[in-house]
Amino acid sequence: MKIAIAGTGYVGLVTGICLAEIGHEVVCIDKNQAKIELLKLGTPPFYENGLEGLLKKNHNIQFTSDFKTAYKEAEIIFIAVETPENIDGSANLTYVYEVSKEIIKNLQHDCTIVLKSTVPVGTSDEIEEFMKKNIHNNVNVEVLSNPEFLSQGTAIRDTMEASRIIIGANSKEAANLLKQVYEPFNRPFVITSRTSAEMIKYASNDFLALKISFINDIANLCELVGADIEDVTKGMSFDDRIGAKFLNAGVGYGGSCFPKDTKSLHWLSKDRGYELKTVRAAIEVNELQKTRLIQKAKKQFSSFNGIRVTVLGLTFKPGTDDLREAPSINNIDILLNDGAIVTVYDPVGMDNVKKIYSDNITYAQTPESALQDSEICFIFTEWDQIKKISPSQFKKNMKTPNVYDGRNCYRISDMIDTGVNYNSIGRS
Repeated sequence: MKIAIAGTGYVGLVTGICLAEIGHEVVCIDKNQAKIELLKLGTPPFYENGLEGLLKKNHNIQFTSDFKTAYKEAEIIFIAVETPENIDGSANLTYVYEVSKEIIKNLQHDCTIVLKSTVPVGTSDEIEEFMKKNIHNNVNVEVLSNPEFLSQGTAIRDTMEASRIIIGANSKEAANLLKQVYEPFNRPFVITSRTSAEMIKYASNDFLALKISFINDIANLCELVGADIEDVTKGMSFDDRIGAKFLNAGVGYGGSCFPKDTKSLHWLSKDRGYELKTVRAAIEVNELQKTRLIQKAKKQFSSFNGIRVTVLGLTFKPGTDDLREAPSINNIDILLNDGAIVTVYDPVGMDNVKKIYSDNITYAQTPESALQDSEICFIFTEWDQIKKISPSQFKKNMKTPNVYDGRNCYRISDMIDTGVNYNSIGRS
């Protein structure tokens, strides 16, 4: 099938390459010509495990900034552009409407439009109404909702081995057409209305965010009563109703989805005269959890002025170079404002951090060199390269081995026996 995808971010590019892998003819469109030229060379604009290899070997995918050419023969057009957060927490649909206008302007034949972007409930209805009102030449369009559930770092697998494929459609014919696109993946389908499909996306992400905030809240209480959060989560995980996933206590969630989607759904509920108190709680707990480690450190250090501080792990999670809403950024800002001398290490996130801080911090090539002569170490991302550091290396390389671990990477006994002043989350 001939498919056009508007947007070459995480969702658009990963969707495009995965559909190309199962034999579809895919054209990805982006206004950013520099990005298009890189993609033509097989170079993705962001780090995602396995993506570059697929780009270099697959010949079913093309890249262009020419909307007219891209849409000329498309049987299906996916809209997969960003929906950033407005100041009030609502979703910004500017890019979605910009793409919709380009479709209206260039489309010359009947077509199915698939809204892949995460959008407020009711947006698919609005986009279809907008297109039908403004489109010319008697062209008919039908808009479907097809939310994604990929995780950065495992996006290729999450697309090709999806736990379910949600299709929100107002007609059986349109739903069946989109099913044909995905059938080679051989995954379960859930066919529903467009509004229900949009709500499934928000409800899923917000539930996971709530689960993370809940376990972090419990972890904080564990510290006060002398319980160990890892023992607690292990005991909880045997219950099939709870499960083991998303029960790792830490310094909160980040990225492009959970922070934005929780705020967007909370805003939507208030806009409709109802407040989702559980979602509000998830947001509030997460904001406090991001600086939990530095608050612990402040009990030992009245000021960070002039102190050499190491930050290990910068991205919001392993497997990505994404810094959006990453806890590390909140904490580096606090440290710099307090006069700390900051050295950082991350295996893939350094280039993006340099765009933020330039020469205001030092960039180490290895975790061991980042620790050299440091007085405090904060760990914000559980990369394998960081988890492999031995307790003795902290002791040997640091001037004073004060380690604040936001991902519980190490055994408390191993660190203490080596002479490291070790603090973690939910363990005492």
